[in-house]
Amino acid sequence: MKIYMTVLGILMLLCGICCVATPMLAFVGTGYFLIILLMVYGIMSIIRGLENKNFGLNFVFGIVSVVLGILILVIPGLRGLTVAVALYIMAAWFVVRGVIAICEAIKVKKLDSGSMWILGIVAGVLAILLGVYSALHPLVLVFSMEWLVGLYFIISGVDMIAAAVQYSEA
Repeated sequence: MKIYMTVLGILMLLCGICCVATPMLAFVGTGYFLIILLMVYGIMSIIRGLENKNFGLNFVFGIVSVVLGILILVIPGLRGLTVAVALYIMAAWFVVRGVIAICEAIKVKKLDSGSMWILGIVAGVLAILLGVYSALHPLVLVFSMEWLVGLYFIISGVDMIAAAVQYSEA
């Protein structure tokens, strides 16, 4: 699990840097970034649920994320439609993901006295703010989405790497 989380964290970090460094290219590939986001979090949530034998909300959300990612990838018109409504899809996904991240961070805080749980809180709050902002101001978000998504990818990547380090110490 440690290696898997580290690799996913590095991939998220690289995707975030790509979004921030080349926002126009990221805008063109919004559908693919959404697919990557859904698949990475979905697979990670499923594996974590199977390893911990915890089939709660995070596990179910992981399955839903993977299914959505696959559907968007394989149905030709859906990717185009996804780009058109990506802001609203991402808004809902980010809010739910943010709430789950905050709940997971609170669980980590109760189990460990370290400060790594703070990254989970920051990632969760950023996800909720990004989701609410994209739902309320979709036109403004079109021009800033790649920066915000990039920052979210960067923070989430660092959070995954930190969780992998903490996981290896446990």
